[in-house]
Amino acid sequence: MATSTRVDSVSIPSVSELPHWQEVRAPHGLGYRIRLMAQLMSRLFQEKLDPYDLTPFHWVVLCCLWEQDGQATSHICEKLKQVGGTLTGVIDRMEERNLVRRERDPHDRRIWRIWLTETGRELETVLPPLALEVREVAFAGITEAEQKLVSDVVDRAIANLAHP
Repeated sequence: MATSTRVDSVSIPSVSELPHWQEVRAPHGLGYRIRLMAQLMSRLFQEKLDPYDLTPFHWVVLCCLWEQDGQATSHICEKLKQVGGTLTGVIDRMEERNLVRRERDPHDRRIWRIWLTETGRELETVLPPLALEVREVAFAGITEAEQKLVSDVVDRAIANLAHP
């Protein structure tokens, strides 16, 4: 049996002394399994998006703009919890595919606003059913109440981690 270690006069228990330590180790840890589920869902969604030359990240940006067109890039970044440079490259590719266009804010030239093109708007009738198909596969055999519970718990965990 391993024993505790002392570092700077603080006793650090050995792994075997920690209660439930096996529960946090991959592949048993909840974080690992949530990440795996997200990867598998993303992979399936990507397969469905391939014919449209889109990625799941394009999807989330389009969703933001379908909710409210003409948002500032900073607002989209904040909503998606993304770094500005990451979003800039995605917007560049979306602009190349004629899904969005950028315009300077007429009241504040430092701000870029992102607007859907007609092509981007048309995808609102095409893509949501694909996302629903992925969700149906992922949650087959899981009741709506259980899905809501999982969603609520994940939202609370995200909030906890965003403001530790």
